[in-house]
Amino acid sequence: MDIAFTVALNAMTLISILMLVGLGLGIIYGLMGVINLSHGEFVTIGAFTLALVQGFGGSFWLALLIAPIVGGLIGLLIEQSIIRHLYTRPLATIMATWGLSLIIQQSLQLVFGASPQKVFSPISSTVSLFGANYPVYRLVLIALAISLMVSCHLLLKKTRFGLDLRTVIQNPDMADALGINTKRVYAIAFSLGAGFAAIAGVLIAPLTAVVAHMGVNYLARSFFVVIVGGAGSVPGVVAGSTFVGGIETLLNYVIPATISQALVLVFAIILVRMRPTGLVRV
Repeated sequence: MDIAFTVALNAMTLISILMLVGLGLGIIYGLMGVINLSHGEFVTIGAFTLALVQGFGGSFWLALLIAPIVGGLIGLLIEQSIIRHLYTRPLATIMATWGLSLIIQQSLQLVFGASPQKVFSPISSTVSLFGANYPVYRLVLIALAISLMVSCHLLLKKTRFGLDLRTVIQNPDMADALGINTKRVYAIAFSLGAGFAAIAGVLIAPLTAVVAHMGVNYLARSFFVVIVGGAGSVPGVVAGSTFVGGIETLLNYVIPATISQALVLVFAIILVRMRPTGLVRV
């Protein structure tokens, strides 16, 4: 019973991590249609923000407030200077964001070095649940991930900005005719996706090595999460994360992690082939 419960909590932890990373991409790619190959670097920016804040004596929670602002501002700068001019040129967007990811990786490595940055978990205690001791921080991460998913869903479905964004995506010309500032909506949406990715970086950092290329580990899986779940909705991100994270956790207990990740991608490709619209239809 305790082993089964631990496996379930480990699955929930990985699912929560993938939800956090996939949430930002769900906005940038799933809603806006921008194939952003630098998305993983916004996760890295969030993790390095935590390392800097804690290095100067700040708390984890302070970094959690600062990181989305840093990520959002960098995302806004990138959208205004690069992405804005490439919305109708998907191939150019792929090349530009791929080059941008390399620039960010190398810049971070030049400034901070190749060694992992020191970060500290805000909660080091464990709690006994059904006979199993489990880290409290992982439970907090799960709770925060769920809260962020619900908040983002309400933002996109219940606010004027969410309505404007859906209108701009469905018919930009009609949105312009209705007086919606499409450029402003796209800029806010891109910076919002970048900010969510930075939050993910802060929450993931205590569980992994904080290095300049850490975002690469989450890029492919976040795309599969969005595509498998169904591009264009928060419930799709939840469904895709559950599929990818749940299967990967179970496979990790019987085969090496690298093989399990490869098999998960194979299963995801098969699912997309059988259900091109994803698990959740918008």
